[in-house]
Amino acid sequence: MSQTVDRALSILPLLAEGPADLGQVADRLGVHKSTALRLLRTLHEHGLVYRQSDQRYRLGARLFALAQEAVENLDIREIAHPHLVRLNEECGHTVHLAVYEEGEVLYIDKVESRYPVRMYSRIGKPVAITVAAVAKLLLADLPDPERRALAEKLDYPMYTARSIPNAPAFLKELAAVREQGWATDLGGHEESINCVGAPIRGTDGRVVAAMSVSAPNVVVTADELLTLLPLVRRTAEAISQEYSGTAPHKEASS
Repeated sequence: MSQTVDRALSILPLLAEGPADLGQVADRLGVHKSTALRLLRTLHEHGLVYRQSDQRYRLGARLFALAQEAVENLDIREIAHPHLVRLNEECGHTVHLAVYEEGEVLYIDKVESRYPVRMYSRIGKPVAITVAAVAKLLLADLPDPERRALAEKLDYPMYTARSIPNAPAFLKELAAVREQGWATDLGGHEESINCVGAPIRGTDGRVVAAMSVSAPNVVVTADELLTLLPLVRRTAEAISQEYSGTAPHKEASS
């Protein structure tokens, strides 16, 4: 049974390359045409493949519907939260998760620092979009025309002397973030708060969320916080893999 399932599933990536006839499918699987036909008929019955008028097979509409439904039902917060908790346990600092929605970057999860000095950020609250590390990561991934249009219409409050002052400087910062794959806010919103963040990507490689670690200067210096960057990036990558379904399967222990 497992071999039959394996062969049937092997047909799908073949047809993703384009329509194929019975002989091509049989050759790819290394089986007789009668075996390939049985597999194709089963997949056809479930709507996963479709037989064209030229007798070639292609992926069926049901497969695309299932994929779309699966994507729509993914909850990035639910997937990310255990990873954010583990990161917080390792470093002790505040961890945030944020998404971009309708022109705003919003915090959708937060794990508090173990230290007595707390941050006033709240879940559901928009971030300071021109300075926050998570905002830079999310906006850097926007298509160029959308990114430029947004940068031109934003206000640029000078929260501190390190805040980004205008659209050209913001676009330059976003280009650097896009190139390096991580972002910082070193006193750009509050003089005493530093932050380092990394992107979370979906199956298509686009950024779907961003996560960060933040800490006040009285707890850790900016340079010390930057040493956590590899850990932050590994955590973001682990979330990305789980979200996109590419994480290695772990067998349950007996």
